[in-house]
Amino acid sequence: MDFLQHYFPWLPSLQDIIRTGGVFAIAAIIYAETGLLLGFFLPGDSLLVTAGVFAANGDLSLPLLLIFLPIAAIAGNATGYQIGKRAGAALYSRPDSRFFKRSHLLRAHAFYEKHGGKTIIIARFVPIVRTFAPTVAGAAEMGYRRFAKFDVFGGTFWPTSMVLVGYGSARLVPNLDKHIHIVVPIVIFISILPGIIETVRARREARRQEVRS
Repeated sequence: MDFLQHYFPWLPSLQDIIRTGGVFAIAAIIYAETGLLLGFFLPGDSLLVTAGVFAANGDLSLPLLLIFLPIAAIAGNATGYQIGKRAGAALYSRPDSRFFKRSHLLRAHAFYEKHGGKTIIIARFVPIVRTFAPTVAGAAEMGYRRFAKFDVFGGTFWPTSMVLVGYGSARLVPNLDKHIHIVVPIVIFISILPGIIETVRARREARRQEVRS
């Protein structure tokens, strides 16, 4: 979160977001991160885990989190799909800006090419890719019924599991909310770990191809 605040000083802390906006502010952020291309920098995983910690302390309603966050995540992906379907190939030639990076779109496209429809589920747990994956699916003209199946499952499982991780951890570790500054970096690292592993694998494979050629 410190990294984000360095580049986006207007962005409040996770605790402030939760205390000020509550469940609906969290839902709005999840919707933006999963449905709007400019939301790629938003703190999805860490926000969800922190929300679970706060719910364990009675500062948030766990039932409301488990109802509204999946709705926001499913609706977000559906919006991203429609953006991709309508904009199509034009997105790939769109110039970079502060809130849009073509490289992120290409990364999600490569992810989609490798994993197919399962990308809509897997990408939920991969920062940045989860923002662009539904847009790529729409641009690739994946049938909406097929997309919706992956969207509903992933959109329910991702926020629910992250919130329950935070909730369960706070139940097991007393005063965990007072050490949230330690928990958040760990969650962020774990969330980007799949991307790091994938990058290492891709580089190794590229080197093997160079050796063979």
